[in-house]
Amino acid sequence: MPSTHTSLHIHIVFSTKARVPLIETAWRSDLHAYKGGCLKRLDAFPQEIGGVADHVHLLLRIKPVHAIADLVKEAKRLSTEWIRDSRHIQFAWQEGYGAFSVSKSAVLSVREYIQEQEKHHQKRTFQEEYREFLEKHGIDFDERYLW
Repeated sequence: MPSTHTSLHIHIVFSTKARVPLIETAWRSDLHAYKGGCLKRLDAFPQEIGGVADHVHLLLRIKPVHAIADLVKEAKRLSTEWIRDSRHIQFAWQEGYGAFSVSKSAVLSVREYIQEQEKHHQKRTFQEEYREFLEKHGIDFDERYLW
């Protein structure tokens, strides 16, 4: 085959350091827009970005050359700088992240899930949501090291 064809979608989730609810509603959409621009400059294709006060969700279409860890590291670094400079607060993201593969047929439902974050978190915590993701994707974890 003379060319490469891929459809790589990843759902990435990470929280603020210690899950402190620092991302205010007043500037949350600006943060998501900024993060989207950063990811585009990294040659990734944001499909949806959303979240609540203590965490974010990114749905990205990526190229085979992308290393997920590098995309997340750079998105965190750039958005941390933006928050500190524009909001004048001490801010940090948690060290780790979750990255979950998404089939093309599930992209729309994941987009809708991310768009409905405010609604989801009226009923459950980030910790409950994240445990569900790990279990759904068959990822083993030790609760002692999860938070």
